[in-house]
Amino acid sequence: MVAGSAFAGGFALREQSSYFQGMSFAGYGTSGGSISSMYWNPASLIGAQQGLTIEAHNTGLFPSSDINGTLSGGFLGTSSIGSGDIASDAFIPASYAAYRLNEKLIFGVGINAPFGLSTKPEQNWAAQFYSRSSSVFSLNVNPTVALQINDMFAIAIGVQAQYLDVSLKSADATSGAGFPRSNQITGDDIGFGVTAGLTVRPFEGTEIGLGYRSGVGHDLDGDLFAGGVTTAIGLGVVTPDMINLSAKQKVTDKIRVLGTVEWTNWSRLKSPRAINDATGAEATVLHFNYDDGWFFSLGGEYDFNEKLTFRGGVGYEISPIDEKIRSTRLPDNNRWWLSAGASYTFNEHLAFDVGYTHIIPESTDINIDSSHQDYNAAFGTYSGDVDSSVNIISAALRYKF
Repeated sequence: MVAGSAFAGGFALREQSSYFQGMSFAGYGTSGGSISSMYWNPASLIGAQQGLTIEAHNTGLFPSSDINGTLSGGFLGTSSIGSGDIASDAFIPASYAAYRLNEKLIFGVGINAPFGLSTKPEQNWAAQFYSRSSSVFSLNVNPTVALQINDMFAIAIGVQAQYLDVSLKSADATSGAGFPRSNQITGDDIGFGVTAGLTVRPFEGTEIGLGYRSGVGHDLDGDLFAGGVTTAIGLGVVTPDMINLSAKQKVTDKIRVLGTVEWTNWSRLKSPRAINDATGAEATVLHFNYDDGWFFSLGGEYDFNEKLTFRGGVGYEISPIDEKIRSTRLPDNNRWWLSAGASYTFNEHLAFDVGYTHIIPESTDINIDSSHQDYNAAFGTYSGDVDSSVNIISAALRYKF
């Protein structure tokens, strides 16, 4: 599993389904043609047919992000060297399988990369002492069981096993000007969490889904390299939990309208402390202090014929990062999602999905001064603006045995 740039709120990766990508993830917690909805609401597995279903979803992210500004007041004086494109193209795969044992019981499993981040500016750009490269990699395996209580209600619960690997670099001010070496903090760990969900079908043609993905606690075991010295550390991090509410309404036999509201508990990150394994003393602090994130989307589907379905949607994301805490490492902001997609059913067993999204971030500024949590008087103040956009292309194969 490979996940590169994160262009969702914080460093979460929403791109877990080609099917729902085409609607900006509207209605992603309801049952339908794809079992990939189990990522957000495991109870949506009630849409799985008798026997075994497998799906492979593949998403390409093509981001562009440039930071231009001025560093001043530090020991290096003034510098206006731009970051270049800090974002790299990325591939995000997701796989799902479901087995319907009988009319009431369905087993499922998802393999995903829920979190990812890769930013890498030019090595000696103006704000190199605040950040060089950043990398977050995750792999999550999520076995699930769903129970269809009756025609109206279904419930589900699952377990998460998640691997997380983190690497953050910044220039070392103690190594002087020119081409200073990098300080680096690294660590990895396997942690566990849960998922749960509920679906309700109160009327014919109406479905409501409520899904929950818990946070996963990680005690990252790694090293801090700073000032030319390597120190073994432990770093406690808990990834955010998420609650989502989705709805799907049949308008005609061919048209459906869908919507989603999502809340992500990014504020629980706070400021994790890296602890020296040998002494138990605090080695360094990572300042996040994010707000909570919100995502809203509305979309629709149209069955052109028995084989071909078109879909589209629009979403708006409220980032957990604002100008008060925005860093050069992750210059995130609120954004609009514009999406379109389609599905083609080749036969009763095989179907294909495609989805496309263009993301438009709002105007984004970075101001690291004496009031900013990252400010260091030795480095100086940094003021700049971010020019970014993202294109996402996704495709999936669904097969029913």
